[in-house]
Amino acid sequence: MPTSRLSRVWSSAVLGVDALPIEIETHTEPNIPRWTVVGLPDGAVRESRDRVWAALKTSDLPVPRGAVTVNLAPADVRKEGSAYDLPLALGLLAATTDVLPQDVLDEVVIVGELGLDGAVRPVRGVLPMAVGARYEGRRAMIVPPQNAAEAAVVDGLEVYAVRTLREAFDLLAEQGGRGSPEPPRPLVSGVVPAGGPDFADVRGQVLVKRALEVAAAGGHNALMVGPPGSGKTMLARRLPTILPPLTPAEALETTKILSVGGRLNGSATLGLVAERPFRSPHHTISNAGLVGGGSNPMPGEISLAHNGVLFLDELPEFERSVLEVLRQPLEEGEVTIARARATVRYPARFMLVASMNPCPCGHASDPTRACVCAPGQVQRYLSKVSGPLLDRIDLHVEVTPVPFEALGRTEDAEPSEAVRQRVVAARERQAERFEGADDRYCNAQMSAPEVRRWCKLDTHSRSLLESALTRLGLSARAHDRILKVARTIADLSDAVEVGPEHLAEAIQYRSLDRAGWGVS
Repeated sequence: MPTSRLSRVWSSAVLGVDALPIEIETHTEPNIPRWTVVGLPDGAVRESRDRVWAALKTSDLPVPRGAVTVNLAPADVRKEGSAYDLPLALGLLAATTDVLPQDVLDEVVIVGELGLDGAVRPVRGVLPMAVGARYEGRRAMIVPPQNAAEAAVVDGLEVYAVRTLREAFDLLAEQGGRGSPEPPRPLVSGVVPAGGPDFADVRGQVLVKRALEVAAAGGHNALMVGPPGSGKTMLARRLPTILPPLTPAEALETTKILSVGGRLNGSATLGLVAERPFRSPHHTISNAGLVGGGSNPMPGEISLAHNGVLFLDELPEFERSVLEVLRQPLEEGEVTIARARATVRYPARFMLVASMNPCPCGHASDPTRACVCAPGQVQRYLSKVSGPLLDRIDLHVEVTPVPFEALGRTEDAEPSEAVRQRVVAARERQAERFEGADDRYCNAQMSAPEVRRWCKLDTHSRSLLESALTRLGLSARAHDRILKVARTIADLSDAVEVGPEHLAEAIQYRSLDRAGWGVS
């Protein structure tokens, strides 16, 4: 045996929602026994020695003697977590045996946590790691069984699920890992699950359902204001059932974020996410919980809602500082988290849907119950949501209690699938309109020049809009948002131009801009 041996194994790290290849160099030599890991390892990586040593012994595999030096390159990127356990153990075996040839190891990316008994446990972020491995030209990837399906969605990459360290060792030793079956590739389906939430469950609230249909068709943000028990939460939770199915690109991007956030672990059959996400954080959430962050930056609720819906129930109950951090992501569709060692970006293009009571007691707009709040209390309550944030919400919808006769009706309401068909048709018109623009696929994302191009008004419509802006005192941002909503209403009507009827409906969705709204 040579006096010293060197091996190289490839693994991966995640920065934001993208992967960075990590080269694990292992050097062994007969010397005073020691273990050294360099390359900015965190505590979990430094502790890997004990897990690896125990896993090797219980797996009846050779344990290196003497000095071991492990280098995690690039050395200026901090390495965090337990995903390096399995590649580190295999690197040690490659450096102490002649069974694992270097040319085989160079073709494979390896990730996985080790138990003391040699079992391979799941890790976060495997999907972006698999995308990165394919981009780097690697042939295969070795992953824990629970992560196999998410990695297998990447075309052109052979994915092998291993349950134990011994299984991974034998896999690489025999035919370079070739010939092991690849996990099945899951299909993406946008069908509303049978028995799930459906718009047909909602009695009455025809105008509110129409507003949510407009919001879904154009990707617009919406705020529902009404007394307790009027159905705001029930309606919001059914919004994903009328949104268009995820495209393959959206499904991949959404699944990457959930993978980084550790939301896919524990299911061996889960591949690409099939449904648009719906996130509903509690009002006690912190800034970091909403937008992401921490010493080891992780995606927040707004990124977990990417390509889906972020629902904020009882909006004024959230801390104002928490709500204000939404302003930049709502405009740019991403959030940037800066730390001393790195800056990461997470996508955050979501539909914001919120609900609130019209006053502290909740009955300012209730026709059946009297409000007991003083005018000043109402205004203070409404002012908890800032004007700039309200400006970024396209539709303000008043929700009133459902009359008893409507609750008792037995005829079926319109199901979600019927509404979804109209939404999909409107989105297809928008896709043709924005063909060639990679970052835009719905009317809510139009830039100012595109608003002027696609939302041209005739003389009558322009006069109507001018009157509304003057009477309501709307901002320039609200002006553009009214035009975007009017364009969506026209798309739902299959109209080429925005007409007065489309504009009038869009204006009525600015109820919080009306002077004196909500005052008893």
